[in-house]
Amino acid sequence: MSTTTLAVLVPVLPFLGAVAGLLLGRTAPGFVRPLAILPTLGAAVLAVFVAVRQGGGPAIETATELTPTGSVPIDLSLYLDGFAVLVAVLVGVVATCVQVYSTAYLRDDPRYPSYAALVSLFTSAMLLVVYSGDLMVLLVGWEVMGICSYFLVGHYWETEAARSASLKAFLVTKLGDVPFLIGLFALATDADSFQITKILGTVASGGLDHPTLIALLLLAGVAGKSAQFPLHTWLPDAMAGPTPVSALIHAATMVAAGIYFVARLLPVFEASRAALVVMAVMAAVTMVGSALAALAQDDIKRVLAYSTIGQLGYMTGALAVGDRAAAVFHLLSHGAFKALLFLGAGVIIHAAGTNSLAAMSRMDGLAKRIPDAFWTMTIALLALAAIPPFAGFFSKEAVLVAAEQTATGHSDTAPGAAGWLVLVAGVLTALLTAAYATRLWLMAFRGRGAAAPDHGKEPVAMTGVLWLLAIPTIGFGLAAGTLADWFGGRELTPTVATSVLGTGAALIGIVLTYGLWQRAAARAAAVTAGATPAPAPGTAPAGPATGAPGKAPVPAAVAAEESAESAALAAVSAAETPEVAEVTHDHPAVPAGPAPDPGRALLGPLHRHAADGFHLDAVYDRLFVRPVRAAATLVRFLDREVVDTYVRGAGAGPRLLGGLVRRAQTGNVQSYLSALLAGAVVLAIATAVLANVNAGS
Repeated sequence: MSTTTLAVLVPVLPFLGAVAGLLLGRTAPGFVRPLAILPTLGAAVLAVFVAVRQGGGPAIETATELTPTGSVPIDLSLYLDGFAVLVAVLVGVVATCVQVYSTAYLRDDPRYPSYAALVSLFTSAMLLVVYSGDLMVLLVGWEVMGICSYFLVGHYWETEAARSASLKAFLVTKLGDVPFLIGLFALATDADSFQITKILGTVASGGLDHPTLIALLLLAGVAGKSAQFPLHTWLPDAMAGPTPVSALIHAATMVAAGIYFVARLLPVFEASRAALVVMAVMAAVTMVGSALAALAQDDIKRVLAYSTIGQLGYMTGALAVGDRAAAVFHLLSHGAFKALLFLGAGVIIHAAGTNSLAAMSRMDGLAKRIPDAFWTMTIALLALAAIPPFAGFFSKEAVLVAAEQTATGHSDTAPGAAGWLVLVAGVLTALLTAAYATRLWLMAFRGRGAAAPDHGKEPVAMTGVLWLLAIPTIGFGLAAGTLADWFGGRELTPTVATSVLGTGAALIGIVLTYGLWQRAAARAAAVTAGATPAPAPGTAPAGPATGAPGKAPVPAAVAAEESAESAALAAVSAAETPEVAEVTHDHPAVPAGPAPDPGRALLGPLHRHAADGFHLDAVYDRLFVRPVRAAATLVRFLDREVVDTYVRGAGAGPRLLGGLVRRAQTGNVQSYLSALLAGAVVLAIATAVLANVNAGS
């Protein structure tokens, strides 16, 4: 079987699985799980075969005209280069892991058949985006992913949070898709083709008439799909969906699609240095802002969501400095450890019965209850923090090396300003990333308080997937040297300067966060001890509001405020996660109390604003939502009171005239003859008068 035939089957298999799953979900429920897993697994295996056959050599391209348009043709084409085949392997592997994991995670969910079918369709759409060599066919997969995300994020549609999140994700991404579509048509018009190879040939020959405008229009769609500033606000709210969906969206599909699109068409963006600077600014703001927001989140999934936004910012930064190999390298490594983080978070939520880090920090021994999740999450968090020798270290260093090369003037395509922006923001984000990764680990696994509930071992379908994903999380960076041919011959090795900068910043973030956590834990213990009614016999009583001798006194008002705020955050987080109700265990209530949160000390007065995403939703509400609603109210008033008045008047006039004419229709022949005679007399008199007037003149 030829390589192109195998490549065609890769997106087709999950699509067929989705159709069969939807058709047989109710009539033959026993086939749902095999139809969810086997087609996706088959697609992953075939994607590996395609990657091996492609071998990092020249791109494999084939095309056939899909339909005549009379102007720019639309072709059903494949374009398989090293980047495409590697990303397809990532999509297939992560999607298979999600399907296997979901069989246990959603085993009691009555809507599992439709969920599994949508995941398969989601996977098929992303694979179509990856392999497509024609932009219009790519757009089909792009939009199908948007529809699937709407249904999957809104899986728990009974809750307001899920309904709002799914609608927000759909509308925000569509807001970016409008200029994206205009940019695609403008690009195809200049190149006279939707085929990617012909477009790149046009760019190489300088045939683009409006490169900056086209690049910025396309970048708007990428910002929406890949959750980059300022269209990133939908992604944290999308955590209202099931955790496996979060793993799929964040690691291998949807948000990766925008980055992959720019990497595929990078010469289009390189044709405009202004567009590269805009992309660098977008990446820098996204990286730093999302890392600060992650430090203030109580919901474990929202921490990971803001983490995804920041890591996508790294990829965008690599593209802004003209290095798509570094961007795709980080996309691949991030896909492995981020899928592991989300699926591990699902195990933690199942075990703890909450997604609140504040509540977990008041549980003792949670790590011992779920050892598989503890060890694999530790590995993934080390990769996220870019600690060597884990995969995240090598891929993040590749981005920093590319930024350093551009900043020092060694790039012919990207401006030096873009390099400095990405480099400075990347190093600062490395520190903040290590800080929030350490905070998550400490609050989830080093809690102190009541014993965590013990429900035995989690299902193998969940824990086995974690260990499978841990393999690339550990080894992908070390093996990247053997994949140089697939990355266009680029040696993605870190330099001493960037290694010292990146790793040093990460270590500072880890040490600082750990120290602040110890201090916060001591204060929390002091408050708890100070709240004890009476000391045990033979022990020294604790001082007022101190709880332990030798400790610095904690103001009672401050302690009470922090305790109440932590408890409120925990309650809100648990309430906003519908999947907590999916947990079949009985969980004892978590005792209230202060939570040792180093994020508060790190952020200081910025904490409140970071926890709310720097109030961007409120800003958008005032700038866009309220004016649009006011305009809609005005339009409704004009439609009802003005337009409808004219319409009603247009009908009332003929109706009134008809009423007057109807009065003359009596049915009496004598009346008709009298009227006829009177009319004739009037006409005769009028004729005579006019004749006399004319004769006199």
